Formats: sequence, C-alpha cells, structure tokens
Amino acid sequence: MSFKEPKRPVGSVAELFAGVGGFRLGLAEAGWKTVYSNQWEPSTKRQHASEVYVHNFGPGGHSNEDIAKVEKIPTEFDLLVGGFPCQDYSVAKSRNSATGLEGKKGVLWWEILRLTRRHRPKFLFLENVDRLLKSPAAQRGRDFAIMLASLGAEGYSVEWRVVNAADYGFPQRRRRVFIVAYRSRKSLDISTIETDGVLAEALPIRVKGSPVAGAINSDLFELSRDFGKGLKQSPFLNAGVFHRGTYLTADVESTWRGKSKHLGDVIVAGHEVPSSYFIEPASQPKWSYLKGAKSEERTTSDGFKWNYTEGSMVFPDPLDKPSRTVLTGEGGRTPSRFKHVISQDGKLRRLLPLELERLNGFPDNWTKDGSQGPMTDSRRAFFMGNALVVGLVSRVGFALKARLD
Repeated sequence: MSFKEPKRPVGSVAELFAGVGGFRLGLAEAGWKTVYSNQWEPSTKRQHASEVYVHNFGPGGHSNEDIAKVEKIPTEFDLLVGGFPCQDYSVAKSRNSATGLEGKKGVLWWEILRLTRRHRPKFLFLENVDRLLKSPAAQRGRDFAIMLASLGAEGYSVEWRVVNAADYGFPQRRRRVFIVAYRSRKSLDISTIETDGVLAEALPIRVKGSPVAGAINSDLFELSRDFGKGLKQSPFLNAGVFHRGTYLTADVESTWRGKSKHLGDVIVAGHEVPSSYFIEPASQPKWSYLKGAKSEERTTSDGFKWNYTEGSMVFPDPLDKPSRTVLTGEGGRTPSRFKHVISQDGKLRRLLPLELERLNGFPDNWTKDGSQGPMTDSRRAFFMGNALVVGLVSRVGFALKARLD
C-alpha cells in the first residue's frame, strides 16, 4: 500500500459509494483526510471494488455493508462525499414515516439524506451523471428538485455544475454534475455561479445568456407529484444555485485556458501491449461496421419492420484529442461501437486498463489487485467506467479547504 493520508489534514471526510477511491485520492491531494468509507455492491457475492479500496488504502475506517444498515457514521467529519447512482427519486406519503414521506425509488439518495440529517456535516460534495438534472422523462427536473428541496429543508444552500473534464485540461471528455452544499447566511446569486462560489473558484466559467429563476415547493409529496409536468425541457440549466426555496440557473462555459492533455498522452509503447489487445484482421470489418453510420431495415421478433439509423464514429480514436467517455463495458475482446480503439505501429488495438486509469487520473495499476487477489482486465475497465476524474475532485477540494479555513 503506497497511499498515505495528509500529515496535517485540513479537514475530515466520510466517503459513501466509494468505488475504488477516486474521491479519496483527489481530496487527499487538497489536504483532506478520509476517516470513514463505505462501498457495497448489491446482488454480488464478491465485493470487487471494496477489495481494491482496502488493498490501496487499508481496512481502517472502511465499511463493506449495505448503506441502509449503517445507522450512523462512527466518527466525526466535516465533509460528506459520494458518487451515487441516478435513479427515480419520487416520494409517497407514508403513514409510519416521521416526516410523512418516504422514497419510492432512488433509495440511495434517501440514505445520503438520512446520514446528513444524523450528522449535519459542514459540506456535502456529490457527483452524478448529468441526466440527473432532467430526469425523469415524464416530469423533467423533478428528481433534482426533490434533492434541492430535501437539502434545503436541512438548512443547506446548494451549488451545481455540469463539468466536462476535457474543458479543464484532462484527457477525457467526461461529463458529470457536481453538487456542493453548505450553510450560507447570505443569498446566493449570479455572482455565486460565476465568481464567488466554491465551484466557480475551482472550475472557472463565464455565464452564457440570461439566468433563469424559479421556486421549489417545500412539500416533497406535492413536489414529487407536480414538478416538471408538461415540460419538454428541464428548468435546470448546466449551472445554478439554490437558497431558501428559490433557484437561479444559467448555461455556462469554461474559461480555463491551460495546457490540455490528449488520449495520446496516456498511451504506453506498443511493445508493452499484450498481443490479446490487438484486433485481428478477421474481426476488423465487424468493428468498422459497428463504428460506422447505419440506415437499415430491422425486424422485431413478432415481425414488425422498422428503420434503424445512427451516425458514424471516428474510427480509430484520434490520439491528438481528449478521449471519449470511458464506459463500464470498455473491457473484453468482443467488437463494440463504444469501446476505444487506437492505431499504434500500424495496427489497431483496444486500450489497456492502465491507460483507462490514466484517463481518469488514477495512479498506474491502481485497480490491478484487491485484498483478496488480482482483478481481471474486464473488471478493471468496469471500475474506470464508474469512476470520476481525480483531478477535478482535487480542484474542488482546494476550494472547499479555503471555505473551511
């Protein structure tokens, strides 16, 4: 185990849905010490991600149990973090619930809220896929509105931002929504979005167009029932703030102008690549077909005919640009439209797990071994499809450190 916590930590962290530790790595760079972590994968006998986490960080403070069974976090902390799944966050009236409400789905969000109520940390820093801002399709923005109202009821103000890692110099086009919550005695406004907020300090932007304001009902049942009905688009744009029942949202774009990294910057030399990663000539037509444009008639099992179309993808992936988003299905030799393929030394090949780790900013071979033994290459690729970009977390960590100071 080579990882070491900061010697003079600026604050303490509890990490939920920890995966293989991207939050912990990034926050440690900014001086934060993780004192508790939880990683549990339901419906699987072997807990692969937890094994990798323990192998790299050690077992201290780590929990590998269903988050719903964690009554409280056994130590004090300043910052609660987690990258939780995007599900359906609707609520229903419950006769036995102390608040009169219960989550119908999206159980993991309600566990975050439960532990927030219990411990009342100074900050929350959460990450999710960007479609959270517009789900579900039948009530655009409802799920995110429920999250904002839930945090507001606990006294928190909230900032959010959809961040593309490539816009800040990282070698992958990975879009995620970052959510930061804290208690604020002053109103949050357009300056919070553009210059004064935690996310503005960490990841500089400029506002495009006019901001939009709105109110969110504090009654979660009514909010779940009514919010977003009839809307074709979510009212939440790619950045915003929420404070005491009202939100202000705007479209923004990055103003970062540093040196960018590209896919070619993470690639190892051809002689280091196992032969199994090179694509055999016989299978190249299948790869080309899957990556190419299509307009063809298809027939369902019951005989219904329909026309399937999709555009072409760049093939092979260019080395002089940031990569496409790494997905959980990146591993394995089977031809796929979405797996990365590069040309090296005149041959086509897939990306190594080590290269996928580098695209997310993890140390080399971070996922190679777990506490119970080595990981398969497909499992390692799956980890990176679920991971976040460590360097982005670090930048937000520094901005949070300034607020804590």
